[in-house]
Parts: sequence; structure tokens; C-alpha cells
Amino acid sequence: MPKEAVAQTAGPAGPDAPIIVFDSGVGGLSVLHAIRAALPAAPLVYAMDRAAYPYGQQTEATLLARIPALLGRLAERYQPRLIVIACNTASTVALAAVREALQVPIVGTVPAIKPAAALTRTGVIGVLGTAATIRQSYVDRLAATFAADCIVLRHGAPALVDYAEHQLRGLPGDRAAPREAIAALLQAPHGERLDTIVLACTHFPLVADALRDNAPPSIRFVDGAAGIGRRCQTLTAGQSWPVSPGRGISLTTGDPAECEPLTATLQAAGLAPARAL
Repeated sequence: MPKEAVAQTAGPAGPDAPIIVFDSGVGGLSVLHAIRAALPAAPLVYAMDRAAYPYGQQTEATLLARIPALLGRLAERYQPRLIVIACNTASTVALAAVREALQVPIVGTVPAIKPAAALTRTGVIGVLGTAATIRQSYVDRLAATFAADCIVLRHGAPALVDYAEHQLRGLPGDRAAPREAIAALLQAPHGERLDTIVLACTHFPLVADALRDNAPPSIRFVDGAAGIGRRCQTLTAGQSWPVSPGRGISLTTGDPAECEPLTATLQAAGLAPARAL
């Protein structure tokens, strides 16, 4: 089973049992889109922990205390067939703790280093993520296991997370953020040979066009969303689904009014306006 999307096997589920997709903000929508493409009949619950956004700036202790508790509440309320942690930071820090705490099958999101290592021709790949993700020993292990013959450059880009959030609120954000993120990798030692970049934050595929516009045309971008969609499809094979799943549910910690600027984005993803988690 690939480490990019590891999970327990899903058991029997009624047709209305949802898949829960969880992130601190809107980045997980990149994963939700892939799940919807793979499983168009799946009922979906999108849960945001905006009270602790962004996870990339939280301590590991905070995330380990917070994420299993929140997902436990969601599992009790919605009885999901599957939970997807659609956040690289949350997965690299808390995936094992969540699996230990819950009986629900869990799919994690971790940097797609394995496919990047298979794609690179120069042997130099970049990992673009949050500061919390790129410093994790889990990423060290992925690089050692799947990219031992590659040079793996890393850069934490918190400004790019905020840029994505602003874009999905219809605001311009810091237009320098994509350029600076790409430049940091290109200017690192061996960066002139870089040809593949792992988008190791689920926010980043949502602004992939801006990243491409600021990168040499030879650079390819890789993320794990499609693989997670396929993994969810495999884990739920043979299960029943509703004839029409209807509009998905969106939830948030903190004040739901803060999500009002995201209503159009949530609706475009087939989700109702956010309400309190």
C-alpha cells in the first residue's frame, strides 16, 4: 500500500454514511475535488478547524491534542464510512494518533515524494510545504525510502498558504508569494537542476496556475490528491451509495461568520455554507 495514502480497510456502511474531509482551512478542497471525481455519489462532509488555522504555525503538541479530539466528535456525530485528513501537516504530525484513537478508516495526506522521484530526470526534486511539514521526520523517511538517489530540496512557504486562502475569498492576496516560493527552491544549492516540485500542502494545488506562471516551463508539479481519490474508491469498493447525494455539508470551528467570504467557493465545490462544528 503506498505511503502517500495509507488507511485501514473500510467496513460495511449504509448508503448515507459520508466521507469526512478535514483540514484547517480551504486547502482540503483540492482533495475533496479528487474524491468527488472518483466517487461522484459519495455524501461529503467538509470540516475546517479555522479556530486553529493555519496548522503549519501550530506546535506539534497542540495538533496532537486537538486533531484526534475534533475527529472523534465528527465521527460520533456523522458515523462516516471514511475520514480523509486532507492536510499534510496534520497527517505527518497526528495520523498515527488519530488511527489509534478512532475505529473509523483514516486516509492521510503526505508529500508525494515517491511519484516525484519516479518523474524526475535530473535527480533534483523540491518539496514545497508548510514549515511544520518540511521539518517532520516522516518526510525524512519518505525521502530516504523513495528518493534515496535524489537531491531533495525543501522550502516552507506559509505566505503561499495565506495567498491561496485569499484567492478563494476573492481577494488578491500577496501576489509575490508564488514567485518567492519558487525562487527559494531555484536559488537553493542544486536548484538550477530542479525539474519536479512536490506540492506538499493541500492549499498549493489550488494556486498551481500561479506557481506555474512563476516557474521555468521544464518544471513539473506533483501532488497526492488524485491518488487519495483512487484510494477512497478502493476502500469503499462494493459499498452502497445514495441515488443522489445532495449538497455536501461544510463545518468550521470558531465563528462561522468568518467563512461567509468563502460561501461562493464552498458552493462551487458542491457544499452548503459553513456552520459551526
